[in-house]
Amino acid sequence: MSISKRLKNIRQSLNLSQKNFAKSLFISTSYYTLLETGNRRAKDSFLDLVCKIYNVNKNWLLFGKGDVFTAEPPDMQLEELLGIFKHLNEHFKGYILEQVRFLEKIQKNEEKTMGK
Repeated sequence: MSISKRLKNIRQSLNLSQKNFAKSLFISTSYYTLLETGNRRAKDSFLDLVCKIYNVNKNWLLFGKGDVFTAEPPDMQLEELLGIFKHLNEHFKGYILEQVRFLEKIQKNEEKTMGK
């Protein structure tokens, strides 16, 4: 498997679109598409960034050896939520926490009902 295919594998494992993956790595979507399709060679600095941001095993990315991730990959939805949450005022933060606690109770009740 080529580096371009391994990049695609990482992106898909993270459930990210090309656009969002590229944005998180500070490059354009069109440039990332060229990398993923093998029409451009990724620079070492870019591959280092992928490994750092997404906990990717560089040996796997370069040579396909070892595990894909060195640690649990980040939960991108959680990262987005935290990014937004940090910028809210205290009133809205409190409201969000109330809603999340309420949703957690609903989920627990559904799990009990379904026998999980």
